[in-house]
Amino acid sequence: MITVYVPRDSAARSVGADEVAEQLASLLLDTTIIRNGSRGLLWLEPLVEIQTPAGRVAYGPVTENDVPSLAAALQGDGSHPLNLGLTGDLPFLASQERLTFARVGIIDPLDPDDYLAHGGMAGLRRALAIGPEEIITEVAESGLRGRGGAGFPAGIKWRTVAATQSAEKFVCVNADEGDSGTFADRMLMEGDPFTLLEGMSIAGVATGAATGYLYIRSEYPDAIATMRSAIAIGRERGWLGSDLLGSGSRFDVHVRVGAGSYVCGEETAMLESLEGKRGVVRAKPPLPAIAGLFGKPTVINNVLTIAAVPYIVEHGAAAYSKFGVGRSLGTSVFQLGGNIARGGIVEIGFGITLAELVTGYGGATRSGRPVRAVQVGGPLGAYLPSTGLDVSMDYESLAAAGGMLGHGGIVVFDETVDMAEQARFAMEFCAEESCGKCTPCRIGSTRGVEVIDRIRRGEDRESNTALLIDLCEVMTDGSLCAMGGLTPMPVLSALRHFSEDFDRSNDDDSA
Repeated sequence: MITVYVPRDSAARSVGADEVAEQLASLLLDTTIIRNGSRGLLWLEPLVEIQTPAGRVAYGPVTENDVPSLAAALQGDGSHPLNLGLTGDLPFLASQERLTFARVGIIDPLDPDDYLAHGGMAGLRRALAIGPEEIITEVAESGLRGRGGAGFPAGIKWRTVAATQSAEKFVCVNADEGDSGTFADRMLMEGDPFTLLEGMSIAGVATGAATGYLYIRSEYPDAIATMRSAIAIGRERGWLGSDLLGSGSRFDVHVRVGAGSYVCGEETAMLESLEGKRGVVRAKPPLPAIAGLFGKPTVINNVLTIAAVPYIVEHGAAAYSKFGVGRSLGTSVFQLGGNIARGGIVEIGFGITLAELVTGYGGATRSGRPVRAVQVGGPLGAYLPSTGLDVSMDYESLAAAGGMLGHGGIVVFDETVDMAEQARFAMEFCAEESCGKCTPCRIGSTRGVEVIDRIRRGEDRESNTALLIDLCEVMTDGSLCAMGGLTPMPVLSALRHFSEDFDRSNDDDSA
């Protein structure tokens, strides 16, 4: 019996993984085809693996035209031009420190027995044994901070919800992954959905919440379908419902689908959407941990934050906090995109440099031209020049460099990029996606586009540049949430590091 793995991840399917799997199934007799998640080497997708006595051997990227010869090779000695050797020995994977993504690409995402065989549910079992207070202590002492962008300590949120008296509490996970160059939430939901459900259940046990909501962006149909299937399986297995693992504890999860609003990545706008309202940012206080969904105490975390919890609770805070640096503890899931030779997922401890990620793992630009700029942290993140790539990838170091980690998205640009155009895009994006509640964001972004256009046309550049800087200050200090408050970050970083691009007259692009 031959066991062959072909990813069912959206990225792999977009380049023909389904067709490859179907052809292999038709050509290989006495073969089991397992549709796993992606290993995260996206430039090699579809990446086909075969189980051997020595371990899994990778072949990629495999096209439909390669399948006949590959099928013949798999029935022989495995020799083939696309043979990459043992998957775990590939340099891109071998040096990673995969904790959250430990099972992604390894297991069949919707096989509960496969999940258990690879250590699944150990975290929830320990959580039920040690009780709420010790769970929260483990999470707090691990140093786990919000992976959605804010970096707020998860343990403090959980302790606040646990201490707030209420007959009803909620756990809400924000999977409205809208930042450019980010795809880790999607890959985890499609590749290891039970980890997310286990983490949500642990959060429920820790805080006294009985109901969880998973808010997934509508642009992720495969993730939505996978999570709904996983929830149904979890209920059948007693991993969700009225009797978690026979403990008598109650926790269930429901999927809710977003409607295409970027601002619903902000926690209070997500709550409004979950309540059936327009996704508009709420003023704080009250904090959601005290008065969140339907006015009840609510844990709100990102997918990667919650998915880190099972490892922490199973192995203990010290095992997790040994990774990372300073106050940025544990691992981060970095996502390499844009003009990059080797795009994909890198999970490793905080403290790796941006240069190591971009040139070491990513292989520099796909075009072969020199790297000119790298944006870290999504469309509201700073643009860093090629001379600034030695920065440590942790919350504090990036903040000191005028940037932010955000959700760990890294987008690379080569020397052909027009950074004035990128600055304009930041303001235009904000104008398009603003919820409209506060004036600095709603009006400031529109005025920002107009001012940048005047600068690019060469109209009184000095005074208009001063006006743009002043406008950015107002947006930073006066906006209700990070949508308007952080939009100036890419604009000002482009002005600071690439001022020469604003001195070019470019009537066509700015019209």
